[in-house]
Amino acid sequence: MFESAEIGHQIDKETYEAAVPELREALLQAQFELREQARFPLIVLLNGIEGAGKGETVRLLNEWMDPRLIQVETFDLPSDEELARPPYWRYWRRLPPKGRTGIFFGNWYSQMLQGRIHGRIDDAQLDQAIDGAERFERMLCDEGALIFKFWFHLSKQQMKARLKALQDDPLYSWRISPLDWQQSKTYDKFVRHGERVLRRTSRDYAPWYVVEGADERYRSLTVGRILLEGLQAALQMKERPKRQPHAAPVAASIDNRGLVDSLDMSQALDKETYQQQLLSEQARLARLLSDKRMRRQALVAVFEGNDAAGKGGAIRRVAGALDPRQYRIVPVAAPTEEEQAQPYLWRFWRHIPARGQFSMFDRSWYGRVLVERVEGYCSQADWLRAYGEINDFEEQLTDAGVVVVKFWMAIDQQTQLERFKAREETSFKRFKITGDDWRNRDKWSLYVDAVNDMVDRTSTEIAPWTLIEANDKRFARVKVLRTINEALEAAFERSR
Repeated sequence: MFESAEIGHQIDKETYEAAVPELREALLQAQFELREQARFPLIVLLNGIEGAGKGETVRLLNEWMDPRLIQVETFDLPSDEELARPPYWRYWRRLPPKGRTGIFFGNWYSQMLQGRIHGRIDDAQLDQAIDGAERFERMLCDEGALIFKFWFHLSKQQMKARLKALQDDPLYSWRISPLDWQQSKTYDKFVRHGERVLRRTSRDYAPWYVVEGADERYRSLTVGRILLEGLQAALQMKERPKRQPHAAPVAASIDNRGLVDSLDMSQALDKETYQQQLLSEQARLARLLSDKRMRRQALVAVFEGNDAAGKGGAIRRVAGALDPRQYRIVPVAAPTEEEQAQPYLWRFWRHIPARGQFSMFDRSWYGRVLVERVEGYCSQADWLRAYGEINDFEEQLTDAGVVVVKFWMAIDQQTQLERFKAREETSFKRFKITGDDWRNRDKWSLYVDAVNDMVDRTSTEIAPWTLIEANDKRFARVKVLRTINEALEAAFERSR
């Protein structure tokens, strides 16, 4: 895999100086066209042998192109803030928006390779990390990102010769870093595991480019031309290629009866019983969130449901048990311009709580397979692939110690109609009812189908859905609190 990057490529000075002006002009033009179109971001990953020219290449790209449109991100050891969240949180929050370029040093590949070389992970764990990276990149590309992955290579002899030359020159010996010396001792391991990573993750949508780094001029022209040709090709496409969705329906029921239809909506609590159980469950939640074991966990509660099903009331009863410093409520509405410039899940990743913290999402990432699906705000291909992306997302959360509790609050059509009318007749509740609420009633059956599909495809052992029979608000609120408490207690028991 690295043979052609060890043969000693060279470009003479005259050829290099003749080629650079035209290449620079074309790169600048492509960069400005990327900004003007703002259809996708450009993401450049830099990996490979220490001393093979990664840093020099970034400096050159900033010189050749407009650095104001480039964000260079370096991922060294994770900070305390990053360690308190799932591993990919640190990458999500630094993704470039559409129209801009992000260059990532020390990215997800660097972390997994260093972990394997130094024995912090084994081959099986490396393969798991590779699979995670592949899914992440597939999702980014499905959202439109253009990804270039460069492996800068030196042969073992070239690396030794470079280190010796620098060591013998007092003017440049400072350029030898501890990582250079370290890699000189682990070169064979690094290349072996690096080849495994490249072999498993070089795909048509995000291929690897292996570049020999010994000759600076050859390296610079090679990287510049690869970026230029790939970017120009992407800009000329009116629409990035998309995978075709499966032709069959997501779920089909011959008798038109699904999970939502099977709920017993007659369940209710009288006022006295409700008050007793509400206070008991609120006190239980307060104790659990104050428990020292919560320092190893985070808690995310997702509230979805029919319009007027009582999501806000349930959230208020959960919050009523707690000190305001213990929780955060994240209301989810239509995406802003900033959020539309990023992959769909970006706006949710940035609100993931650290260990010891609790976030409640009033609506959530499930909007893609609910309102966006029903209202046609995204394509069928987008919402069909969202099921897998959401499952991957929630698996990353739970693997990092986040307890994910998801509620669908269900009411029947007659109860919804009664609540709509009551809201219109109550001055301080009129703001809760809009034209969209009435319009959505006409699509009731479409939403029921979407909810049934959502639960079938995303209710997993690690992040199950809890369907709440919400015709009776008192019953619903107690069930929500009890479910959260049981999920936390189960998580504490597993972590013992």
